[in-house]
Amino acid sequence: MNFEGLDPGLAEYAPAMHSALDPVLDAHLNPSLLQNVELDPEGVALEALPVQESVHIMEGVYSELHSVVAEVGVPVSVSHFDLHEEMLWVGSHGGHATSFFGPALERYSSFQVNGSDDIRQIQSLENGILFLTKNNLKYMARGGLIIFDYLLDESEDMHSLLLTDSSTLLVGGLQNHILEIDLNTVQETQKYAVETPGVTIMRQTNRFFFCGHTSGKVSLRDLRTFKVEHEFDAFSGSLSDFDVHGNLLAACGFSSRLTGLACDRFLKVYDLRMMRAITPLQVHVDPAFLRFIPTYTSRLAIISQSGQCQFCEPTGLANPADIFHVNPVGPLLMTFDVSASKQALAFGDSEGCVHLWTDSPEPSFNPYSRETEFALPCLVDSLPPLDWSQDLLPLSLIPVPLTTDTLLSDWPAANSAPAPRRAPPVDAEILRTMKKVGFIGYAPNPRTRLRNQIPYRLKESDSEFDSFSQVTESPIGREEEPHLHMVSKKYRKVTIKYSKLGLEDFDFKHYNKTLFAGLEPHIPNAYCNCMIQVLYFLEPVRCLIQNHLCQKEFCLACELGFLFHMLDLSRGDPCQGSNFLRAFRTIPEASALGLILADSDEASGKGNLARLIQRWNRFILTQLHQDMQELEVTQAYRGAGGSSFCSSGDSVIGQLFSCEMENCSLCRCGSETVRASSTLLFTLSYPEDKTGKNCDFAQVLKRSICLEQNTQAWCDNCEKYQPTIQTRNIRHLPDILVINCEVNSLKEADFWRMQAEVAFKMAIKKHGGEISKNKEFALADWKELGSPEGMLMCSSIEELKNVWLPFSIRMKITKNKGLDVCNWTDGDEIQWGPARAEEEHGVSVYDLMATVVHILDSRTGGSLVAHIKVGETYHQRKEGVTHQQWYLFNDFLIEPIDKHEAVQFDMNWKVPAILYYVKRNLNSKYNLNIKNPIEASVLLAEASLARKQRKTHTTFIPLMLNEMPQVGDLVGLDAEFVTLNEEEAELRSDGTKSTIKPSQMSVARITCVRGQGPNEGIPFIDDYISTQEQVVDYLTQYSGIKPGDLDAKISSKHLTTLKSTYLKLRFLIDIGVKFVGHGLQKDFRVINLMVPKDQVLDTVYLFHMPRKRMISLRFLAWYFLDLKIQGETHDSIEDARTALQLYRKYLELSKNGTEPESFHKVLKGLYEKGRKMDWKVPEPEGQTSPKNAAVFSSVLAL
Repeated sequence: MNFEGLDPGLAEYAPAMHSALDPVLDAHLNPSLLQNVELDPEGVALEALPVQESVHIMEGVYSELHSVVAEVGVPVSVSHFDLHEEMLWVGSHGGHATSFFGPALERYSSFQVNGSDDIRQIQSLENGILFLTKNNLKYMARGGLIIFDYLLDESEDMHSLLLTDSSTLLVGGLQNHILEIDLNTVQETQKYAVETPGVTIMRQTNRFFFCGHTSGKVSLRDLRTFKVEHEFDAFSGSLSDFDVHGNLLAACGFSSRLTGLACDRFLKVYDLRMMRAITPLQVHVDPAFLRFIPTYTSRLAIISQSGQCQFCEPTGLANPADIFHVNPVGPLLMTFDVSASKQALAFGDSEGCVHLWTDSPEPSFNPYSRETEFALPCLVDSLPPLDWSQDLLPLSLIPVPLTTDTLLSDWPAANSAPAPRRAPPVDAEILRTMKKVGFIGYAPNPRTRLRNQIPYRLKESDSEFDSFSQVTESPIGREEEPHLHMVSKKYRKVTIKYSKLGLEDFDFKHYNKTLFAGLEPHIPNAYCNCMIQVLYFLEPVRCLIQNHLCQKEFCLACELGFLFHMLDLSRGDPCQGSNFLRAFRTIPEASALGLILADSDEASGKGNLARLIQRWNRFILTQLHQDMQELEVTQAYRGAGGSSFCSSGDSVIGQLFSCEMENCSLCRCGSETVRASSTLLFTLSYPEDKTGKNCDFAQVLKRSICLEQNTQAWCDNCEKYQPTIQTRNIRHLPDILVINCEVNSLKEADFWRMQAEVAFKMAIKKHGGEISKNKEFALADWKELGSPEGMLMCSSIEELKNVWLPFSIRMKITKNKGLDVCNWTDGDEIQWGPARAEEEHGVSVYDLMATVVHILDSRTGGSLVAHIKVGETYHQRKEGVTHQQWYLFNDFLIEPIDKHEAVQFDMNWKVPAILYYVKRNLNSKYNLNIKNPIEASVLLAEASLARKQRKTHTTFIPLMLNEMPQVGDLVGLDAEFVTLNEEEAELRSDGTKSTIKPSQMSVARITCVRGQGPNEGIPFIDDYISTQEQVVDYLTQYSGIKPGDLDAKISSKHLTTLKSTYLKLRFLIDIGVKFVGHGLQKDFRVINLMVPKDQVLDTVYLFHMPRKRMISLRFLAWYFLDLKIQGETHDSIEDARTALQLYRKYLELSKNGTEPESFHKVLKGLYEKGRKMDWKVPEPEGQTSPKNAAVFSSVLAL
């Protein structure tokens, strides 16, 4: 508020007279104020003003609810309702701030902001409160702690501030400029010149900044440039207050008279649509403050200094009956504010009193207020009880008097022995990256913990908690579901948080600091991500799949090979299996097995993920086996006729996974039937005995492989169903042993838990000692646990808990066709020799390579993760080092782990689902060379799927043999998309939009144009992609795709399959061409391609300045090429050709990149022109487009 022209009596309230440290009361203090008010020596009121016990408030009509003293005798300079909590803030002329909680105005906090200057404006933020004084901006917590103190120039005289967004602030005053301050860096970022000095009031709408000047003018300024767009000369004297709502601006002020300034009883009202004044509003009070209170209508509240308040419509007539009176203790009202909910009004007077008026007995200041944090009560008088069984409870909770006597805890050395804690193991990531110079090792800090922080586990129960990060963010629900806090943070389900930029500003590196690629989880049926990673890190499987290519449109092996290729190219960036999962959804067997989840089931976690992934495991191995068989049969048919590729076990998948079995059925009549079969995996069958006896994993595995059961079966000899004994024997061991754990009920889970406990006790007994649960280890015990004599190479006892699964197993087929299975440890290898097992005929040693586990978490519906031992070749390709390491793969979260973590299963939240054991020296048996199966013939002419296509509709010329692209050739690329699923979003309480699930897009058209040669600019690919999925939006305005263009029955376009066009682009990527386009990152993402960064020339980044907006292709073409493109719809040929021309222009302007400074000046001119034109291309008089170029006529003439 501008105080010029107000009551001269205000001059008596000089700030120096009312310092917070002056114990003398103000001479103008009203004596009635001292009744029933107790004062402290500082002169500050300790109790609120007395209020009648029963205050009747009529609903919908404002009446006084409470009055309270902020600071006795010191005028209130500003009041402000907190926008985040149920609080009212008051600032005084003495620089003191006080806050009151709730409609009862209970004192919350009180502190000094400035020692000499008055507080002129208050603004609440999420983490604190901003206070503006004459030349100081202070940000303080609600309790009074200073967050920052920003001193302005001493010559400044600030009066107003405006929060433009969450981190930017405008500050104005009597000088001829306005400062812009960044609240994150606490620095001045801009200084805007003001033609009319004296900005004392600032407001903002979605169209303008409004600045009120002391001269009586109101200026409207542009939100981006802060330039004056319009100006209203409201009053001839001075401006008192103004407010804006909708299309109306209302102002009150003072007019010049012969005797000086006089309060004008006419409110000036302006229409912001026509930018002109409408009929002034005459009121019956002397207006000093006004606010719009838009509840049911656009009501105005007009307040006078003497305490009169009138409500009226800005476009109507003021009624004297609508006046009510505020009874200030002092002679004048100094400040006025309205709560965000419009349910409460606050008035501050010149005697330091605050009056709260509300329209309901129990008002709320904000529509959605967060809970206010109160100070903890003093605990000195009520000391808490100490639980002596808690090791970590601080004994300092009980104060002990100073004494010189011996304490009870001071035990003599004869009765005590030191028991030092064993040093924790070094982080596996540090050991992996360590480089030794002499006897000193150097490694980068993985920054997994705070500086100088060392974790210690004091007792066994601590093993259930990995770190403090596992504790749930909120304590709500821990008592009902106590197991939730056990789930380690890295095992929890990870989700992508989308912003306005989609995924561009999401930090995937926070979750994955390795160079291996994760997989994104937001695609339908992405629960199989962990199994895709397992198959990828099986070296023979990866090479086999990447060498596979067939003509089948929806071949899972082909799509898996394309996905593996992306994982190979990625350097830590996540990939998505959208094309693979699209083909997966088209397989009838997948739907019949219930492997395709509805979006609602996947989001809510209704399906049993453990059973689902085990069925998926069996399905994918069977499907890959069939796909490989079909290809090999076709190749054998085309080759020598005498080949035996048709046998069921001769595919390479069969050689890797298949196990030949002999099934025998013995009837009680004595007849025996024997038949041969093969299986790609085994399912664990658990014994019925529930006793706690030791049962090795090897015994359970043997029982599951050589299964024996009694069942009813047909007997040819008896010619009826008879009870038969069915047994299964193994003839041939697989190279990769796949096991489904089938832990689908509490019965199986209890079996795993019981066996892990038995194994733990036996491991402890190996060292000759019975260790109870709460027993502490002496140093000698720790040395014995880690000694080679005990052959227990584990760093701590925690690595023995919840472990039943062996890292290696030894299998041998005996002479009588029996099977021997036993657990194999490193100690066995030391005892028998490293090659002993392989020397014996029929003996195989299998090492654990991967475990897939089901994470039980009722908050998110659970998830699936994988522990994978990544081999040497993968590390060699990605990191240039040769070693093996276990990793956790949780979608796009990848983290190195200790190997013991891969076999530890706490059945409360971590349940095993699938195990992969790999025969030792497996890679030496197979050819691991990858030969790119995609040939140049994919770029040659092909037939269209569309039945009605005519040659007259051809829009491209296929490449000839002499035009085949070479390394470094330019190719213009553009793609158009359609929407398969709409975006799922929700509105937060503050009105912002939060994206839950992005829209699912599908590529509909892909165009590639020649980038050099005599036919430069002519397309050689212009494929429309046929789709079998339901399209919800063709996005015709942006894509140019119309309904029917993707339907083979009625389309007149060149229609192909996605796989056909994908192969063309893959060939161009593999050959090394450089793609030129606009916004190619999104195009490649939807097409599901991983392109090396040095092969992408994106004009959206070439013509971009840091921290500035991205510029559209349409504006760039108009500015640099004088082309008007994308008139009614987008056309991919036009866009691809324009991008090529823009790249040529870039090379011309930057002198092939040798003069960046001169090109920077060009970009500055581009951005200045864009801001002036609001980034809009002027409407063309005659449409000019690259389509009209002569080069395009040759295409149309085909």
